[in-house]
Amino acid sequence: MTAATPADAIAHAINQVIWLYPLANVAHVIGVVLVVGPTLAFDFRLLGLTRAGAIGDLARVLLPWSLAGLCLAIPAGLVLFAADAAAIMANPAFRLKLLLLALAGSNAVAFHASGALRVASEGPSVPLRPRLHAVASVILWLGVIACGRMIAYV
Repeated sequence: MTAATPADAIAHAINQVIWLYPLANVAHVIGVVLVVGPTLAFDFRLLGLTRAGAIGDLARVLLPWSLAGLCLAIPAGLVLFAADAAAIMANPAFRLKLLLLALAGSNAVAFHASGALRVASEGPSVPLRPRLHAVASVILWLGVIACGRMIAYV
């Protein structure tokens, strides 16, 4: 018989509280919706798929919702992960999700740090660099969602 690890104790505690895992799952989904929905709406504006709203105004309205969603999705996701960390870590869909999530976050940081928001907000048309960030964002976030759904099936 092997000794229980702290990870085993955490998993056991999560699995013993009957509503904790389902509530964490719901919170994670709501968080992901809040991250991806506003982000995609903003990206679609940068790509010219919609003309509604000035880019700077949309950034001020939409992007704080994405940040709030991230603040909900991450801790909820950690609870889901901790419930069976070894099995989830071994899942290739989960590992790919983490990679895509890191790339999506890096893309967002690069977009803001590079001044692409300012450049996109200045003229009547959005320059290439902000549009490339938007394309990468759409692809990466849709990949994160797809991989998240695949975790249960891979």
